[in-house]
Amino acid sequence: MGLSFRKSFKIAPGVRVNVSKRGVGASFGVRGLRYSVNSRGQRRVTTGIPGSGISYTTTASSGRKNYRSNAYKQHNELKRQQREAQKRQEIEYNQYQVELFENKLEMIKSIHKECDTPVDWEELRHTPPPFLPGHQGPHEISARKAANDYKPGFFEKLFKQDVKIQAKLQAEIEVAKKKDQDEYEEWEYLVQIASKVLEGDPDTYFHVLEEFAPLDDLAEFGSGFEFFMEDPSYLEVEFDVHSSSVVPDEILSLTKTGKLSRKAMPKTKKLDIEQDYVCSCVLRIAGDLFALLPIDYVYIHANDERLNTVTGHTEKETIVSAKIDKETFKSLNLDAIDCSDSLNNFEHNMKFLKTKGFQPVEKLVKS
Repeated sequence: MGLSFRKSFKIAPGVRVNVSKRGVGASFGVRGLRYSVNSRGQRRVTTGIPGSGISYTTTASSGRKNYRSNAYKQHNELKRQQREAQKRQEIEYNQYQVELFENKLEMIKSIHKECDTPVDWEELRHTPPPFLPGHQGPHEISARKAANDYKPGFFEKLFKQDVKIQAKLQAEIEVAKKKDQDEYEEWEYLVQIASKVLEGDPDTYFHVLEEFAPLDDLAEFGSGFEFFMEDPSYLEVEFDVHSSSVVPDEILSLTKTGKLSRKAMPKTKKLDIEQDYVCSCVLRIAGDLFALLPIDYVYIHANDERLNTVTGHTEKETIVSAKIDKETFKSLNLDAIDCSDSLNNFEHNMKFLKTKGFQPVEKLVKS
């Protein structure tokens, strides 16, 4: 036989608190009419004739009502479906927020893996023309063949459609000639650019960088770039990293119920991600420049805005300075390296403290 108990306390006239194993409840009223409610949400109304032993009790769950008409029942069901749909939408949005957060962290650490495909300027310089000067181009040849092969049918002659079709075919010949000319001029331009690049022409170097815009995606992180050249064998790059604003201040995750959890990112973790981001950018810049230009090495200076506690003003300071040579860079497995550790393959200045982050360093200068 199970153990049970029930205790009742009077706290005011007509008001009692009832305690049992199943929960806590309260009752109100006078003889013949009482209203009770418990912690499980049940409501009970008891009516009766005092002294007769006759009573009537109705029980209902809190917040619920038994509707009779189908319209009200359907309305109640639709409201329930709406609440469930809103909950699903909230969970889906929270999942999207977490995925966006995790994707950004992954992108920050993978910037160096997105280097451009190398351009073979030597091959481009020796690319044959689309057709020989003074000869018909391939598009014109095709258009003339279509015009010459056209044989009007009986109904086309009858309704005099053949004249219009022949005029259209002649017009297409002119369009084809223009297309051939454009392609020839494009070939000439490409060969000229390739020749100047291989000759080490500085203006052409900068023109190629402007045309290809290899680092445009880094602008999403707020990075800005300046390029300098004194010798065709190398380039010097200054870039602003804005690392503290790139790395999120919070860690986003989902609770078991699908709610969005926001927690402050530990300082050491944020600083560690900042280091990965900056070093990944350094390698990415070097990779893109080696892919586009026939240079042997590149000097890269990463700058960031830092508060000068002496003056109280923010100042631009160099936090990483590296000389990356092409041969060593080409030997790296970019998919497997740790970017921060990988800089040890090159001459560089970087001072990073786990609890304070990057410290100012001197720029490397060409020896």
